[in-house]
Amino acid sequence: MTVFSCMNCQQHISPDLREVPMPPPVIEEAPGHRFLPSLMSRGSYAVSPHNGVLVLNPDDVSGVARHPDRGRLNGCCGLDGLDGPNLVCDACGAEVATQQSDCWSQQLIALIPDAVTTTISPSA
Repeated sequence: MTVFSCMNCQQHISPDLREVPMPPPVIEEAPGHRFLPSLMSRGSYAVSPHNGVLVLNPDDVSGVARHPDRGRLNGCCGLDGLDGPNLVCDACGAEVATQQSDCWSQQLIALIPDAVTTTISPSA
């Protein structure tokens, strides 16, 4: 199991998570739902084979806040994640992740690998 923390101040930003392979994206809405589902199951994370970011379920992230630069917070129904990191550590303000939560995109948090540390728990 792995815990992610802010590289700058060491505040935890995730609970214990297990690494899994990157799942395939969902490209269609589930019947009766406005938003696409989360890419990752709760309690898991994956390393993107395309860019090395650490992809988490949005419900598995804590200790973060929206970026103070409103230009990073674009989207129609949520955050589109297209304007750079949009989440900061709420303890020190360091940029740590990008949230993708708009109605047309799959729900996810992409941690910036160079902005976080990983701790492997003994129960791994």
